[in-house]
Amino acid sequence: MRCSLPSEAERPRARAATSLALALCASIGCSSPSGAGEHASASSSSGGSTGTGTSTSTSTSGSSDDTGVPTDTGAADSSSGGVPVDPVRELLRLPDHLETPYIPEFNPLTAEKIELGRHLFYDRRLSGNLEQSCADCHFQELGFADPETTPSGSTGTVLERNSQALGMVAYRTTFTWASNVLLELEDQLQVPLRNDNPVELGINDGNEAEVLARFDDDPMYAAMFAAAFPESESGATVNKIVFALASFCRTMIPGRSPYDRFVAGDHDALTEQQRQGMTLFFGERFECFHCHNGINLTTSYRDADSDPGSIQYPFFNNGLYNVGGDGSYPPYDQGLFEVTFDPDHRGLFRPPSLRNIAVTGPYMHDGSKATLRDVLDHYAAGGTVTETGPYAGDGRVSPLKSGLVRGFPATDEEIDAVIAFLESMTDDEFLLDPAFANPFEE
Repeated sequence: MRCSLPSEAERPRARAATSLALALCASIGCSSPSGAGEHASASSSSGGSTGTGTSTSTSTSGSSDDTGVPTDTGAADSSSGGVPVDPVRELLRLPDHLETPYIPEFNPLTAEKIELGRHLFYDRRLSGNLEQSCADCHFQELGFADPETTPSGSTGTVLERNSQALGMVAYRTTFTWASNVLLELEDQLQVPLRNDNPVELGINDGNEAEVLARFDDDPMYAAMFAAAFPESESGATVNKIVFALASFCRTMIPGRSPYDRFVAGDHDALTEQQRQGMTLFFGERFECFHCHNGINLTTSYRDADSDPGSIQYPFFNNGLYNVGGDGSYPPYDQGLFEVTFDPDHRGLFRPPSLRNIAVTGPYMHDGSKATLRDVLDHYAAGGTVTETGPYAGDGRVSPLKSGLVRGFPATDEEIDAVIAFLESMTDDEFLLDPAFANPFEE
């Protein structure tokens, strides 16, 4: 499966936003991309809703037995002045040009869960040894990413992959860099909480009761858990923590960048250089838009109106490595192969959203590219050459590389323009929004 522009049936408003951006671009002299499907098929995997591998997480999707949350949301729209108000959009504070994201029925969004999740996100009591919180690897001012190449867990173990930015996580179809079995945010959150290799927050069977008691014994948290899960009397549980964290993370929607204003019709929101960069970004020479499209600027997308049968789970090999000349990546980080054990899936990773991309470096799944220019140089070359060391190889000639990563000629001026366009996707309001800030510092 190759990257492609979002279909109208799958993502109506996302497609409309892309089309509007292109139409506005054309109105000021930009050239629209064409022939999106004319190139060689990408080396990728659709994954699907099942996998041949196993996940380290414990599934929580639909497991609301200890949360007291009914699966029927039953939320009726209210109205003000005759205009219906969507309670989900109101809680998410969505701008009009963004589609309502997918919210699972087993974890309906509420203000109480969002606020509980915000407190838990910043609280180091959530780690087994009291040393780390979610926020220690996801910084608001950096788009909830981490400036480290690969961060360390609560016990000091260095992780293998770069911390992903959390903006627009509500719209993703798969979670972590390379898994086709983690299809719900609630399932993914079990990984940093419980993973033992490597350890992140370090909750395990031996300390779980102690961790939960920290919150049950705190009157503030006892009240917050009761308010967030009013039909349950069991106090703090891991499932409730997961549901609250997922609710908070789903509110992280950076949708007020200059690019968003341009999409919404403000022709002056982008500079001339940024418009030039947009032309290149959506053009066939640079190929960016094949894997970074729609309002989420990634092929990993679903919203409340998405047809479950048409949702895609795309992963791509971008030629970052070619160890031994057979397309392999470093043995500890082989991408989707580690889940499916299919040799053709070596080096397959999910393309990230480009929201706030200018502040979320370093880049690539392993943080191996320090700057956006490094990233563009990689794609212009058609891959990365690692000249020495145990992972030496020429990614440009990897037999598993996507057919879309072919390399392209580009001037310094053009590279600068594309970087300027990527910078237009920074939502400064999001980076400073008190709704996402540390509640213990207020």
